[in-house]
This record gives sequence, C-alpha cells and structure tokens, in this order.
Amino acid sequence: MASLCRQILRGNAVRSVLFSTARRGYADRMMPDPLEHATGMERKELMAMQAGDDDPFNMKVLKKAAGTRDSPTLVPSCFDARIVGCICEEHSTAITWLWLHKDQPRRCECGHWYKLIEKTPV
Repeated sequence: MASLCRQILRGNAVRSVLFSTARRGYADRMMPDPLEHATGMERKELMAMQAGDDDPFNMKVLKKAAGTRDSPTLVPSCFDARIVGCICEEHSTAITWLWLHKDQPRRCECGHWYKLIEKTPV
C-alpha cells in the first residue's frame, strides 16, 4: 500500500487499480419503512397521513367561504381559541390577525366572518 501511495504522489500511478466502497451482503437489503423509525409527533403525523388526513395539524391555508354572518368561514381547532390571519384584499401585502374563540363568530376588518369549530386531536 505504501508503494502505491508513493506512485500516486509521483504521478506514476497505475490506472488499473480499482477501489470498491460497496460492502458485501448489503446490496440486496432495502431501507426500512420510515414509520418503523419514527417516534412522537412525527409518528402521529405519518399515521394520520396513512389514514388519509393530509393536514393533521391544520397548517394548510383555508379558502374563504361566503363569509357572511349566517355562513362564516369555518376554522377547525383542537383548542378553545386560535389565531387566524385574514388577507383582506387579493393583492394585499399585509395580514390582519384576529383571535377566534369557541362559540363566538368573529368579523374581520374587511367584513369577512370566521367561526371556530371543534376538531378531534390527532
């Protein structure tokens, strides 16, 4: 090995030398399922996604509904209160933030109504 290193340093290395980094016996094995290694909140998220819930933590942006007092935009939450951001105009660069509380519909400055509904926790 020392003579090979000397040849490489001198620039006289033989080009037919091959180095293999593959370990024997591991080429036919597959990586295990991520669910086998996941714990805590990551495991709950993966299990919810397998069950068909693509948004288990309610993080996706909701589309506004009619937004009237009689039919407000429904916002799911596992808690008694949640903060909601309303983009009042389509091209607005500012977000109006408001707190929603259980059983109390709330009106934004733009006139749009929101209502908190209960969602079972993951």
